[in-house]
Amino acid sequence: MSSNKIIKRIFGLFFQGILYITPIFIPLYIMYSLFISLDSQFKHVFGFVIPGLGILLMFVLLTFIGWVGKFLITQPIKKQFTLLLDKAPLLKLIYNSVQDLLKAFVGKEKKFTKPVLVKVNPLTNLEKIGFITQEDLKEFDIYDGKMAVYFPHSYAFSGELYIVPKEQITPIDKKSADVMKFIISAGISMS
Repeated sequence: MSSNKIIKRIFGLFFQGILYITPIFIPLYIMYSLFISLDSQFKHVFGFVIPGLGILLMFVLLTFIGWVGKFLITQPIKKQFTLLLDKAPLLKLIYNSVQDLLKAFVGKEKKFTKPVLVKVNPLTNLEKIGFITQEDLKEFDIYDGKMAVYFPHSYAFSGELYIVPKEQITPIDKKSADVMKFIISAGISMS
């Protein structure tokens, strides 16, 4: 390998290292500078130092900035986006569906917590791995004794919902995250 390629590779790794550390270092540096500045200003004005006051003042200031950002920046943008969605019903339907699916995967109310193996075709013993999304479908009179099972697609952010008789469903005793990784990777990942 030539010395030019080695130098390019070293500089490439150097800049990649900068890119990795910047999102961590800059906020820490700003907080440290703010802490030092607040402590020195207090000492300059009052002539003495109270241990921990800089941290308390920094916490109060950053909390106030977060509050201002939420109410003066984030909420108005959300409000405008909601108004835009109200004018485009199809876009709103797609957005809400994707948002619900994301919440089901990673939100506080995770929905894909019950992995199952479903016999899709009893004649050929064809089976699919999915997740129970509704165990009780009695509100649909024709679906009594059946469950809703979601089958994610491999290498995609999509899937299918099947209504399956309970006797064709076998629970899988594994972590949901591991089963989802197995499905999404098309069976390659086995962690």
